[in-house]
Amino acid sequence: MKKSTKVVLITVLAAAVAGAAAVYLTRRQIRRHGRDLFSPRPFRRLAALGHIGSEPASVDSIRLLRDFLAWEPRRHLRARAQGIIERMTAEVGARPIEAAGRRPDRENLAPWGDRADFRGR
Repeated sequence: MKKSTKVVLITVLAAAVAGAAAVYLTRRQIRRHGRDLFSPRPFRRLAALGHIGSEPASVDSIRLLRDFLAWEPRRHLRARAQGIIERMTAEVGARPIEAAGRRPDRENLAPWGDRADFRGR
């Protein structure tokens, strides 16, 4: 194999490994900081928005995000939260209304229990 081909191959391989490491670290941060929506650190708030955006839509999530919109000083984070709110609102509006007293299906529950608040109670 030519020396130039080896250099190109090693460069492409190194770039692929660096990209995979960046994706892994970003996902790990998002999982770790999934509940830090009102953190003083912007990256943690961004990670929390990513976490909330990946969860099923709920009225509690929409209310939480509306509170976040009123509180958040950064325009790009507010815009991201607004997009999540619009998607969740459309999702919640498309669901059938359940009969009173009926327990929701397991797939609609938050991963930490029946309550959909983000304080983990």
